[in-house]
Amino acid sequence: MSVLCDFPLVGAGGEPISFARTIQSHGCARLPPATIELSPLRYLRRFRIGNRVVELAFEERDGRLIARSASRLARVDAERARALVARMFRFHDDLTPFYAKVAGDEILGWASAGAGRILASPTVFEDVIKTICTTNCAWSATVRMTTALVELGGGAFPEPALLARTSESWYREIARMGYRGPYVRSIASDVACGKLDLESLTEPARYSDEETEDTLLELPGIGPYGAAHVMQLLGRHRLLVLDSWTRPTYLRLTGKKRAADSTIRRAFARYGEYAGLAFWLFLTRDWVAEL
Repeated sequence: MSVLCDFPLVGAGGEPISFARTIQSHGCARLPPATIELSPLRYLRRFRIGNRVVELAFEERDGRLIARSASRLARVDAERARALVARMFRFHDDLTPFYAKVAGDEILGWASAGAGRILASPTVFEDVIKTICTTNCAWSATVRMTTALVELGGGAFPEPALLARTSESWYREIARMGYRGPYVRSIASDVACGKLDLESLTEPARYSDEETEDTLLELPGIGPYGAAHVMQLLGRHRLLVLDSWTRPTYLRLTGKKRAADSTIRRAFARYGEYAGLAFWLFLTRDWVAEL
């Protein structure tokens, strides 16, 4: 396999990026068309580049992110792949202000070694659709729905145009998306025809956090949980992801019997614009074994 990408594992502020914590930063990171191999640690992900489905294998080597491909790509396709990888690992984000906040923090001081970069999908569209597939269902149902989407896409996540022209019966009978099917098809149709530009949400100077949240909340199937989840993937970390997993996990870790959402938000308010990230890292610290 030839090396397609070779990036130093540092953020925009020169801060370290933990490869292990980034690829295991949230559950959706390992949904199809991605898998994680643990020995040695590798992240495998299939992309649609031009008219081809290409699998990249990611690993850390001497503080660098190496992505290898068995397929030879034309220069323009290789450049496109590198741009997608840079978005996924959010190399343009600067987490040094967050690390300054947690320096010496008894609860989150450990994160400054490179945690906190939430792995994104190659497109905001994919992140939105996968988020909808996590709502009001067991994780096994999320895996089933995303697996069906990837199979429809020929091994990669399907393009909006394909989902827009896919019949309602496929969503209902094959993917078994239930009420989510019409939402996914509607969003795909709006993106495919140019009515909706989700990718513009990656431009931080163009939209404020409030405008980004409002845009997401206008999407069918996206409520407060979904908006907070997608915003984490956009590198906007003010909102807490509060759902049927995060709430009980917070209670377990704190030893509390109950806590209102407002109480949980107050507990992390001191982290300001990184409150949601601090909350998420508090919940997921044990996802990666300490080295």
